[in-house]
Amino acid sequence: MLRIKKISEVLGRNAYTDTGDFLGQVEEVNLAENKVDGWRIRISGNMAHLIGGARGIIVPHQFVKAIGDIFIINKASLPIREETEEEVEEVKELEVE
Repeated sequence: MLRIKKISEVLGRNAYTDTGDFLGQVEEVNLAENKVDGWRIRISGNMAHLIGGARGIIVPHQFVKAIGDIFIINKASLPIREETEEEVEEVKELEVE
């Protein structure tokens, strides 16, 4: 059950995918005709490389699965590009250093 009464209560909440990956934080809401149209998510550093280096994305409200203490988004709706094996190795090397 959704117990949030104000949109301002959602801003700043942590956003996760439905597979449990931390995505970022809810930064802003987009309204159209007094209805929630979409949400702007500020992407965390570890997910930015999957989205082509973007700092944020707009997720249409229809892809939001749940809003509560955290914000859950359907991962299939995200513009995530497939990683090559070389990119995965580069990220691992950077994390080790």
